[in-house]
Amino acid sequence: MGQITPQLVKDLRVKTGAGMGDCKKALVESNGDLQEAIDFLRKKGAASMAKRADRAAKEGMVIARTDKNGKNAVIVEINCETDFVALNEAFVTYCGIVADAIENNDVKSVEDLLKISVDGDSIEELHNDILAKFSEKIESRRFKKLATEGVFSTYNHSNNKLGVLVEMSTDGLGEPSKALVHDITMQIAAMNPLYISKEDVPQTDIDKEIEIYNDAAVLEGKKPELAERIATGKIAKFYKDQCLVQQVYVKDSGKTIADVVKEISDDSGKEVSVKSFSRFMFGESLD
Repeated sequence: MGQITPQLVKDLRVKTGAGMGDCKKALVESNGDLQEAIDFLRKKGAASMAKRADRAAKEGMVIARTDKNGKNAVIVEINCETDFVALNEAFVTYCGIVADAIENNDVKSVEDLLKISVDGDSIEELHNDILAKFSEKIESRRFKKLATEGVFSTYNHSNNKLGVLVEMSTDGLGEPSKALVHDITMQIAAMNPLYISKEDVPQTDIDKEIEIYNDAAVLEGKKPELAERIATGKIAKFYKDQCLVQQVYVKDSGKTIADVVKEISDDSGKEVSVKSFSRFMFGESLD
């Protein structure tokens, strides 16, 4: 067995970020061989993941980003169990590496993601490294990779728990328009719309809402014809609450987002529209 010195333990800890006790054990198991000890810790991280499978990952990080031209975008949510890990530099760095890997490769699933090589290590190996460092469940919960002929804009909330991507129909945006598009990303973050406009709401969703409002009015003792009028009025409010362009602009209650989009069109000299948006808040239901 090679001599296991305090310096060797320190070197292993610097390379892996694992605790002192784990490093000592890994060196004992690997007869003092530093590389074998690193491999031991990686395997330990992978093996311990199964034990953590039923634990709740209630903390984490969301990253939304685009390339320099705004033509390609990614948004990813990576979860962990505690705020201590979510704020740790090693976890934040790992999340950035994962976002880079998604951005720069053809990735359609978490399985694809784990196979990607980064500087000689696969994402799976880096994942095992971070598992060995922290005794927590850590997982890439979801991601999207998108491309456009228009332009993407992003918003990342300061606590890294919420990210937004919005796709506009043109990339010919001046500085005033870019600022307004950024306002739209913040609107999406704050107001969480379900649809772009009322024209995008499926008829089945409208019928369901009308049924709920109508039945509630009848249960309150309203006559059927009055209940129907009440339901129609509430559908109009539903559009204002749940459809982005019908929402009141949070920075100016005298405008709607439709008005903001018109301002962008006027500034650009051509009609511009919101093509799509994605909003990830960590831990939210995916149903």
